[in-house]
Order: sequence, then structure tokens, then C-alpha cells
Amino acid sequence: MANETQKVGTIHFPFPFTPYSIQEDFMAELYRVLEAGKIGIFESPTGTGKSLSLICGALSWLRDFEQKKREEEARLLETGTGPLHDEKDESLCLLSSCEGAAATPRPAGEPAWVTQFVQKKEERDLVDRLKAEQARRKQREERLQRLQHRAQFKYAAKRLRQEEEETEHLLRLSREMLETGLGAERPEQLESGEEELVVAEYENRGGSATVPQIYYCSRTHSQLAQFVHEVKKSPFGRDVRLVSLGSRQNLCVNEDVKSLGSVQLINDRCVDMQRSRHEKKKGAEEEKPKRRRQEKQAACPFYNHEQMGLLRDEALAEVKDIEQLLALGKEARACPYYGSRLAIPAAQLVVLPYQMLLHAATRQAAGIRLQEQVVIIDEAHNLIDTITGMHSVEVSGSQVAPLLNVHWLLLRKRLKAKNLMYLKQILYLLEKFVAVLGGNIKQNPNTQSLSQTGTELKTINDFLFQSQIDNINLFKVQRYCEKSMISRKLFGFTERYGAVLSSREQPKLAGFQQFLQSLQPRTTEAPAAPADESQAGAPRPASPLMHIEGFLAALTTANQDGRVILSRQGSLSQSTLKFLLLNPAVHFAQVVKECRAVVIAGGTMQPVSDFRQQLLACAGVEAERVVEFSCGHVIPPDNILPLVICSGISNQPLEFTFQKRELPQMMDEAGRILCNLCSVVPGGVVCFFSSYEYLRQVHAHWEKGGLLGRLAARKKIFQEPKSAHQVEQVLLAYSRCIQACGQERGGVTGALLLSVVGGKMSEGINFSDNLGRCVVMVGMPFPNIRSPELQEKMAYLDQTLPRAPGQAPPGKNLVENLCMKAVNQSIGRAIRHQKDFASIVLLDQRYARPPVLAKLPAWIRARVEVKATFGPAIAAVQKFHREKSASS
Repeated sequence: MANETQKVGTIHFPFPFTPYSIQEDFMAELYRVLEAGKIGIFESPTGTGKSLSLICGALSWLRDFEQKKREEEARLLETGTGPLHDEKDESLCLLSSCEGAAATPRPAGEPAWVTQFVQKKEERDLVDRLKAEQARRKQREERLQRLQHRAQFKYAAKRLRQEEEETEHLLRLSREMLETGLGAERPEQLESGEEELVVAEYENRGGSATVPQIYYCSRTHSQLAQFVHEVKKSPFGRDVRLVSLGSRQNLCVNEDVKSLGSVQLINDRCVDMQRSRHEKKKGAEEEKPKRRRQEKQAACPFYNHEQMGLLRDEALAEVKDIEQLLALGKEARACPYYGSRLAIPAAQLVVLPYQMLLHAATRQAAGIRLQEQVVIIDEAHNLIDTITGMHSVEVSGSQVAPLLNVHWLLLRKRLKAKNLMYLKQILYLLEKFVAVLGGNIKQNPNTQSLSQTGTELKTINDFLFQSQIDNINLFKVQRYCEKSMISRKLFGFTERYGAVLSSREQPKLAGFQQFLQSLQPRTTEAPAAPADESQAGAPRPASPLMHIEGFLAALTTANQDGRVILSRQGSLSQSTLKFLLLNPAVHFAQVVKECRAVVIAGGTMQPVSDFRQQLLACAGVEAERVVEFSCGHVIPPDNILPLVICSGISNQPLEFTFQKRELPQMMDEAGRILCNLCSVVPGGVVCFFSSYEYLRQVHAHWEKGGLLGRLAARKKIFQEPKSAHQVEQVLLAYSRCIQACGQERGGVTGALLLSVVGGKMSEGINFSDNLGRCVVMVGMPFPNIRSPELQEKMAYLDQTLPRAPGQAPPGKNLVENLCMKAVNQSIGRAIRHQKDFASIVLLDQRYARPPVLAKLPAWIRARVEVKATFGPAIAAVQKFHREKSASS
């Protein structure tokens, strides 16, 4: 496929083929947003080439930005003076954004000669920095160019691997000599925490300078892999320096660690293996446990700076996705997780999952610096929910109560006074958490029942007072947990001492033993194994104190930004404490503040008022800085038929409210309409219901009344499974059925898939062509208005956001927006490319209201037809599919 360069205005956009006009508009608007440092909300329907538009638009801007920066550097180096006090010169912005070259503000009344001296010094410093960066950049580019044109990486890696194996052999012999007392004293190791200095030193030795960067993030690793594949196909695929980041679970190549399975266990083991390199020998610990622990936590053979440097350079020399990084790491015996992070400073495009960018602690741990960089958040329709869920924490009584016994056991050990003080504070907090749930710390949490049940919602301050922990400095406790890594040590403590408790201690520590048993893996496929067999099998989950740490961190949030939900169930083990984040903008504000520009993109972003109000306005973003862009679809306008049907076949008004939807006449009406649609629509029909429970009720009612049999005569019926691992199996059977079915009149003409809004089929699934010729939405999927969380969120928005004239209150608007976002995601499963066609049927008269119609995607809203009765609606559907089937 030949690359083409499209000129939009004065900007040249390389593209792998002639782009659609909407792609040209998308790239031009994206370029303007990045150039002006704005916040952009971009909507481009699935099938319109959104990924390529993002790639070519953003990388074209980066190309021009780097070129202007190099030209300005050359001018400064040639003249030897800087533009530090020339307000009209744009080069100040270019250089200060990446070099920190802004002039220092001078005090009023300072003598002119002093000001001039300081200015000259700053200009000389800037020139020196530019020279140093230019040298580093030249060195990096030469190294990467050599890598791109040589094939000796494999041979170098193989040679180094052989040398490493020889070194390991010598070290093993030396270790054996040391253990038998024949060798000299062990060399001094690095102090705990000095590992980061080693990595930083190595990184600086590599000559990686800070460069203008674009951070692209999406929800899943499969979406990120698809994006990297699109980058490879683009005209920038050969030259862009791209690095893919991922979790340890996705990037670990150490089979012993990866086999642990649990994300937290993999993280803990990896950190412990790195720490074991640098910890000093501690002679105070028992000899046998020490030797056993060292065997489990030996230094990782893949954590080798030289090998990781090779992996870093190879990753930057050619675009690679996660799978290719993994293969490269195995071949070079280098850690892709740490090696990819070493590549961040020199990368132009960094591809990473949501959590790594949006969670501040994870972002800092990965070495990601967003100052004056560009962030693109794709598939962002659920961005608010993602941030909220990421920072909401829930702990149960079954996690809190057993930890009390473990801490009592720890307190019996010889500890430093500072550790003892903090452990006692943690113990006090755990006791109060049990008490506020109505439990008794002296009883088994699984068997003790609570006298008072129900749900209670508190502000953070009220919860602290009610729990009687307002006298504890939670900030210090949380900091202690982070620095001391008490949760990891707690798990190691139970691992070390759990099996060697004396028989004299066991009766006193029944709760502790029960806690150890609770850590054993549970399975529903086979009977539980004996304790000793289970310990030899799958690994145990991480310490429950991890959840407590997260809950303590959440409690340090500002009082008005969160709530604590106390859910008291039948027993203490089933009861929970949940922190609910009400203001996700508090965590997004730092990203917006630091970045040069932020782009929030998706196939279905409507309604955008949530992004503007809940995320951007609350984060302190001025309305003038926000730019909205929404493009139409590439399909011809007559390739889609969206209908709102207000009444059924018997003229029954269609209003599937919570009070009416379970009425027999409403379920019958929906079934008869679906039977008629299946008679005139070829191929596949996907029908969405508001919940799994409602789908179950409707299915049972249709089966009892015979409607299910009538439907089965026209389409083979499939039902969305609740289990995620069965989804692919159902989709495959659904697809094969449609392919196998002929179009003979009177026979089975395809398949009907009964699905759930917000379920597995409503997002990320491709129902293109015959797989989705008609999408039906039964009712409006409003969230549960009785939910305490939703009620509190509505009240919070009503208090904090202004009410626009003529608009519903912000809380009510939130409920409608949540409903319509779910609808838009579901109906967007159809129409996936330029030649695709489908009908969309909305079964509820409430869809005809103008405020609701306004929240549909623009390309659908422009074609919506409201049908008051069913007759004209079914006639329009029949005509649409007859004409489209004949012309296709």
C-alpha cells in the first residue's frame, strides 16, 4: 500500500492511503489542539479510521515541533544568545517547554547591570544545555541508526548470554565456598532503596535525553497491541521511536515468577528479588528461615543492566508490541518490564494502559514525567468510571478481623520502638474497623452474626469520628506502610512462621491459624485439598493488608471528595467498608496541569457534558481551553436506519420503566415486535436488555407463552453468558450459524443474540455486516436510582456544579447521561466499515424526547425517525433491508 502525503492548509500529513475527508478534518483539528496546548474531546465512530487519524495527526505535529526546536537550537548555538526576554519570539515556548529555560523573574528596582549580568548568564547556561543535549541526541540517533541497519543484535545477545552463564557458574561456585566457610567475606551490597540510583545511573550512562513525547493509553493490552500494529502500517512506522509499557504480569519472562499467577504475588516476588540483590546481610535472623527465604528470592537472572540496555536500544530501533518485547526479552535474557522503562526517556511515542498513566503512584514508579508532554487517552467513553473505580477501595470483615491475630503475634517479636508504635496504631485501626461494622474482635468473623444490618453512608470526617480514629495521623501511618512495605513483610512472616508454631501457641492463636487457612487457594472444580497438599500447589494470594493500605490512603483524601459506605450484612465476614470517590477530577487535575495538551478520544463520546463538567471543570480547566470535535461516519447516510418506536403491535405504549417492564403485556409486546423484525431482517439481530435478571425474566415468559418458539422458527436463538470465558464460544457459534443459514423464505434466516447492556457483548465486540444487520434496544437502561452510591454522587453534583438555565439538575443529568452512554455503546456494535449497513430500533417512547435524542451520536441523531405506531416502523425496516440486500 503506497504512502501518500495529504496537505491540509499548510500542514502535510503522511497517510498510508488517500484519507477520507473526515480523517483530514480530524488530523487538522488534532494538530491545532496540540499546537495550541488545548484539551481536546474527539469523537470518531468505529470504522472511520480513528487510530490512523490519531497516529498521523499527532506524529505530524511532533515531527514539525521537533524540526522547529532543532532550527531554534541551531540559531541559538550559531549566535550564542538566547531569546529569554523576547516576548514576541515563539522559540522561548519551544525551548522552555523541554529545557526549563525560562528566565528567572528579577526583583523590582534591581540595578540594570545586575539584570543584564543575570540575563547573560542564563543565556550562556541555555546555550551550554543545548550543546549538551545536541551531543546526546546525536549519540542516541547514531546508535539507533546502527541498530536499524545491522543484524548483530542476536549475536551480541548470544555472546553476552554465554558470558553471563559463565559468570553465574563462577558465582555459584563462590557461593558454595562461602557457605562452607572456605571463601572470604561477602562483598558489601547496596543499601535498601539504592537500586533506583543504580538504574538511574545506568540510564544516564546510556545518554538518553528528554525529548518531546506523546503518551498514548487505552483500556486493554489487546487495544494497545492493535494501536501498535496501526503505527507499523503508518508512514511513521519505520522512523518513530516507540516503546510499549505493561504490567509485570504481561511482561515477565521469569517462568518461576510468572507461574505465581496472582498479579500481587508477581509484583511482590519481583520487588523482593531485586531487593535481595542489594540488602545487607542480617545476622540476627534465624539461619534456617534465612536460607529457605534466600532460595525463594534469589536475584532474577533477567535483571541484567547490560542485557536490558540492549533490549532498550532494540525496542527503540524498531516498533514492537508487547508480544515482540516478550520474545526479545526471552532471546536476550533481559527483563522486558524494566528494559522497556529504560527506553522511556528516549522514546517519542509511549504506549501504555490506563492505570499506568492515570494512577499517580504507578506513574511515578514507572518513571513517567508528563511535564509539557502530550497525552492521548483513547477509548475514553468510560474514563470517569475508570478513574473513580481505580481510586475506590473496599475491605471486608473477613480481611480485617484475621489480621488482628497476625499483628498480635508480630508485637511479641523484638521490634524497634518506632516499628512497635506504628504496628500498635495499625492494630488499633483494625480493631476500630471491626467495631464500626458491629463485630467483636474476639469472635470468628465467619460465624458471628451482626445485630444491626443495612447500609450507612458517611463523610470521611464523620467516619473518622464514629470509628474513634480521628486521633490517629493517617498520613504518617500510610507513609509508614509504604516505606516499610509492611504488607509484603506480613505475608513473608506468615509464610515463614505459619508452619512452625509450637503446639503450646496454637490454642491461643486459633484466629491466626484460621487466617493462614483462609489464604489457601479456593477452587470450585474439585474438592479442597489437605492443607499440606494445597501449600505445595498453587500460590497463596497476597496479604489482605494491601487492601487496608489502599483504604487508609483513600481516607487521606479531602473530606468533600469522597464518602465511606458501611455495609453491614448478616455476618462480619460479609460486611464491608467501601471508600467511594465522588470527585475523579482531583486525580485527573495533575495530568491536565502538567501536560502541554490532552486529547480524550473515542468512538462514542456523547454525551460530552460529563467530561466537561465532572472531569475538566472540576479539575480547574477553563472552558476556553476545551475543544470538541465530532465527525460523521464514512458510510452513506442511507446505510443506516435508526428508528424510535413509541407503541407496539396492539397500540400498547412502549415505556419499559422499572415499574412497568415486568408486566406481562409489556414483555409480550417486546416479543411480538422482535418476531416481526426477525421476519424481515436477514442475518443477525442483536437485542439488548437492561440487565441479566430482566433478560432471564423475559426469556422465561416468552418460553412459557410460546413466543420463544415463534422466534426460533425465524432465527436460531443465542443468549449472552454471564461467564466471561464462555463469551468467545457463544460468539463463534452465533457467527457460524449466520454464515451457514441461507436466505430462503420461510426457513431460518440467521440468528438472534439476546444480550445485556453493559455486559460482555455491549462493548468491544464487532458485529459487522451480517453479524449485526439490526440492533434492538428494549427500554432505557437507567442505573439503579436507589443505589446509595448513585444517590450520593447525584447530591454531590447538585451541590458542586452550577445548574445551567433551562437544564435538568446536574444529578438528574448524570443519570440520563449514564443511561445514554450505555445505549450509545451498545448500538455502536453495528456499522463497522464504509460499506456496512444496519437498522437500529429503540423500543421506548422516552427516546423520542428531544433532550434524549440530543445525547445520541450526531451521525445517528441526524437520521433518526420517530414512529408513533408499529405499522409504519416495520414497513420502513422491511423496505430498508430489501433494498440494501438487493444492492449489496
